[in-house]
Amino acid sequence: MRGHCDGFRWTRGGGGVAMERLGSGSVSAVPVAEFRPNEGSLTSTLRTLLFFSALMITLPVGLYFSSKAYVFEGSLGMSDRDSYFYAAIVAVVTVHVVLALFVYVAWNEGSRQWREGKQD
Repeated sequence: MRGHCDGFRWTRGGGGVAMERLGSGSVSAVPVAEFRPNEGSLTSTLRTLLFFSALMITLPVGLYFSSKAYVFEGSLGMSDRDSYFYAAIVAVVTVHVVLALFVYVAWNEGSRQWREGKQD
């Protein structure tokens, strides 16, 4: 990446991006942080987020209706009113389990990325 604007020139070298001042004095290089994050890390994070978002929507709703119809009304013979109550408890517990799994996976993914970044 090379370019210049307002007396500065952007250059990309071996380890990152630098901004050099153009003009009558000495040329000095100021290191600038890498603007693009690790593409693999970003893709992995988005994939994890989309997976758990889909799980958060489908799993509680699916377990609510299936536990109401097949477990509480079908197998246990509960009334409509009782089956609604217990199916809602199943859905709420499912939401908490999915949230806990997401936090666990995100924490481990962040720790792994931190360790890899520390070793570089």
